[in-house]
Amino acid sequence: MDNNSPRKYRLGIALSGGGARGFAHAGALKALEEAGLKPDVIAGVSAGSVISVLYAAGMKPDDMLKIFDGQKFSSLARINGRGSLFEISRFSKFLLNNLKPYTRLEELPVPTYIGVTDFDAGVPAEFSRGEIAKVVTASCSIPIVFNPITIDGTRYVDGGVLHNLPAWTIRDKCDYLIGINCSPLLSDKAGNSMMDVAMRTFQLMSKANQAEDMAMCDLAVELRDIAFYNIFNLKDIRKVFISGYASMRHALKQLDHTLPPFV
Repeated sequence: MDNNSPRKYRLGIALSGGGARGFAHAGALKALEEAGLKPDVIAGVSAGSVISVLYAAGMKPDDMLKIFDGQKFSSLARINGRGSLFEISRFSKFLLNNLKPYTRLEELPVPTYIGVTDFDAGVPAEFSRGEIAKVVTASCSIPIVFNPITIDGTRYVDGGVLHNLPAWTIRDKCDYLIGINCSPLLSDKAGNSMMDVAMRTFQLMSKANQAEDMAMCDLAVELRDIAFYNIFNLKDIRKVFISGYASMRHALKQLDHTLPPFV
């Protein structure tokens, strides 16, 4: 689509990766709904891809908390002895069960784009069609922590490796784009375990690659208050949700006079 052609959608929302911090996205979406703002198109990476497909399927933000209530990382992933630390098929099944009757991205009521990384070619990629569970699992597959996911003969890993905020997937498709980054980086020192080193490395990559996508957005909201929450710990998701809600309300209040009429 060239710059002179009409854009297909009015309002787009792009949601970053961030593990359990991704529930801040659900809170932010609730604040947007209360302001009368619903996306015509939505994009997500990693944790943002999970929230994106649930929202596009019609699930209310508060209900996203309910389906994960009582869940633990160990109930969604199990220790893996082949090529990665954990195996993620449990999460894939959990996601499918909560997306019924939808199984493919193109079936979702709200057009949805999922950002991934083509592990074989070393380039960013996107999906707007295909099996939801497989594509979202690929978008969540942090290297070393999880194995790559093969789709049509190509291996894919977490979209955050190259673009932790998927603004690039829908910038040319919408008039106004809101980007939400739930992956701020703490300055604290990381531990020395394999998991600590892997996650710190991944977070540094994410920090380096998301600035360009933030700049693409008409409104970019960074949720700094959730930086100290562990990305694999689901016990504090309600606090994370509330923080995302409060941050988005504040952002909208500050910028209300600059939002276009249709937004």
